[in-house]
Amino acid sequence: MQRAVLDTCVLFPNYLRDTLLRLAEAELYEPLWSADILDELTRNVAARIGDPKARRLVDAMTDAFPESLVTGYAPLIPVMTNDPKDRHVLAAAIGGNAHAVVTLNLKDFPSAASEPYGIEVLHPDDFLLDMLDLVPVELHAALHTQVSGYRKEPRDLHGLLDRIGAGGAPQFAAEVRRRL
Repeated sequence: MQRAVLDTCVLFPNYLRDTLLRLAEAELYEPLWSADILDELTRNVAARIGDPKARRLVDAMTDAFPESLVTGYAPLIPVMTNDPKDRHVLAAAIGGNAHAVVTLNLKDFPSAASEPYGIEVLHPDDFLLDMLDLVPVELHAALHTQVSGYRKEPRDLHGLLDRIGAGGAPQFAAEVRRRL
């Protein structure tokens, strides 16, 4: 199973995060993150919904995926050559034996920094499109499960795809629509 470190920027948009986590829940890939990534997520989300709700969100994520927390990566941070503010992400990917880093900030992870470690840096659009090609039936089922669990909008797949597209994966949303 593919292992991917989810950068804070893909965990911040609500529907994109929910989609990525539901695909992991369906065991289509294994999500990885570090304490640094979770702290950054908590700060960013707290600015929008308040600290208690942000902490509950991160607690729910860590409870749902207890094996996802990467530890012991700190000694790698100083030798990373990508953007200084995101060196902890690449170090966590290496420490967690990840295949990829999924991020909206591709510029912070040049190939010269990640390729020597065998880490692919993927935009969430590319990551989700790859999954759509590899496991289309399972991915569609996960999306239907996701939208059926909402009590508020979006109440249908097209509404969910609108939000996923706005959250950073417009090509994926368009391709799922095309295949409907």
